[in-house]
Amino acid sequence: MILLSRRDFIVSPDSDWLAVLSSLPHTAPPNWKQRRLLNLSLGKKGERRDETVKKKLSLPPAKMIHSLFLINASGDIFLEKHWKSVVSRSVCDYFFEAQERATEPENVPPVIPTPHHYLISVLRHRIYFVAVIQSEVPPLFVIEFLHRVVDTFQDYFGVCTEAAIKDNVVVVYELLEEMLDNGFPLATESNILKELIKPPTILRTMVNTITGSTNVGEQLPTGQLSVVPWRRTGVKYTNNEAYFDVVEEIDAIIDKSGSTITAEIQGVIDACVKLTGMPDLTLSFMNPRLLDDVSFHPCVRFKRWEAERILSFIPPDGNFRLLSYHVSSQNLVAIPVYIKHNITFREGSSQGRFDLTLGPKQTMGKAVEAVLVSSQLPRGVLNANLNPSQGTYTFDPVTKMLSWDVGKINPQKLPSLKGTMSLQAGASKPDENPTINIQLKIQQMAISGLKVNRLDMYGEKYKPFKGIKYMTKAGKFQVRT
Repeated sequence: MILLSRRDFIVSPDSDWLAVLSSLPHTAPPNWKQRRLLNLSLGKKGERRDETVKKKLSLPPAKMIHSLFLINASGDIFLEKHWKSVVSRSVCDYFFEAQERATEPENVPPVIPTPHHYLISVLRHRIYFVAVIQSEVPPLFVIEFLHRVVDTFQDYFGVCTEAAIKDNVVVVYELLEEMLDNGFPLATESNILKELIKPPTILRTMVNTITGSTNVGEQLPTGQLSVVPWRRTGVKYTNNEAYFDVVEEIDAIIDKSGSTITAEIQGVIDACVKLTGMPDLTLSFMNPRLLDDVSFHPCVRFKRWEAERILSFIPPDGNFRLLSYHVSSQNLVAIPVYIKHNITFREGSSQGRFDLTLGPKQTMGKAVEAVLVSSQLPRGVLNANLNPSQGTYTFDPVTKMLSWDVGKINPQKLPSLKGTMSLQAGASKPDENPTINIQLKIQQMAISGLKVNRLDMYGEKYKPFKGIKYMTKAGKFQVRT
């Protein structure tokens, strides 16, 4: 069987579909992409119905994503991919202007309009993924696709860094070619992609270098033609396992008196499922009503969730994100730490006072770990002479950034950072006190109180090993002083 790449099958919406198919080699039956295109263009008896389909389906413009640029933290474009037409790199100048105006890297606007294009971007692993759009499309649709691209790179290469992308640049281009078909997302499931394009290994890389072959698979993906496109067929494992990670990120702003101004939780449930055959799983929660604004993987049966608040699904093989959710009710968001602060500057004085103390709060006895406190001190501060009771601190006199690596908080002996700050002689008192940003992790605890009740499997006779892990970490956790 002769396999055709997309380059061998380039058609426009106005193409004569019968002529295109008749031009294919007789030994090459239409692949799954071609069947999809053929089904859209031919009626039951083979008559042409291009215009009818366009009207009935209200097909969008001819292209959604025109180009993709990858930009590192230094502002260099180290990879670009174009679909059909080439968009000049100069379009990224609008992005660089917005980047200069942003106070933090993550504060760059996700959607930037330009005279002829829209730039939609996400920041992951200190890399900006910038998509160029020529016509109006739902921005969240593009943003979700960009996140899928990052997750796919991470799944293939272990990490999604500039070095990893450059080392596997051939595989990167092959993946982007399959994930986007003429500007529209097509194959974004990891299982399907791994059947199309084999993940790189040292041995495979050596063989490809010697023989000149590629990582593109020799068989069509079986899952894409089934009713369960996210799972490949014939999966077999010696050890059958299903692990679920409930990870919650708390965003909060605490005012000077310690009161909560705003607090919300962004949560995800990531799964690693390695089960033989075609298992059907159900996952139930102790308190499912906590979940707000839930987004599911396509495998979840939404009607059953609406009726019973139970997750019922046939899982993809391997790692995937089962759902993401949002808890916005402040009365449901527990603040895991408190901070006592006394940061003062006196008018006419060349010194200021810095005093911080951290402590756990509403952690249900769980240890608060990997605590990192940072603060952008005023420009007038020349140096900081501080004494930490635990951990180490650094102060950059150029950027004025103070960082205190606390580590694990001991409730019996609360960590503190005390000392003085040296100010420029004759400098006026700063207009406002600095804000304090906190990073932390709490293992085996979901701060919202969400708990998994049970996980059941149907359709297979073996007993799998099941595991649930909880973790809470800080997102944008800010304390105003």
